[in-house]
Amino acid sequence: MKERGLNRVDLGVSDHHKGLVQAIYRHFQGATWQRCQTHFVRAIFEAPDAKTAKVLLNQVLEESKDKAPEAMEVLEKGFEDAIGVLEPPEQYRRRLCTG
Repeated sequence: MKERGLNRVDLGVSDHHKGLVQAIYRHFQGATWQRCQTHFVRAIFEAPDAKTAKVLLNQVLEESKDKAPEAMEVLEKGFEDAIGVLEPPEQYRRRLCTG
């Protein structure tokens, strides 16, 4: 990206790929990195079952509670209401998911 003329980055957004995160911090000193919220939350709702989704939810809550406490409160309060799609067999979930 630098070779194509990018010389200032204030915010880098990506999934939690460690190499990419390290590259952002190394090559764009002073930039802030943020995990992509869509990928982060999608992982919860694409879990194979409700138990796994709960584990992922707890990870999200722990990692983001200080950065976005209000958003984490909304996510936690609405979690049980939003995981009904994990009850049917996996083969039907794609058609049931809302977006």
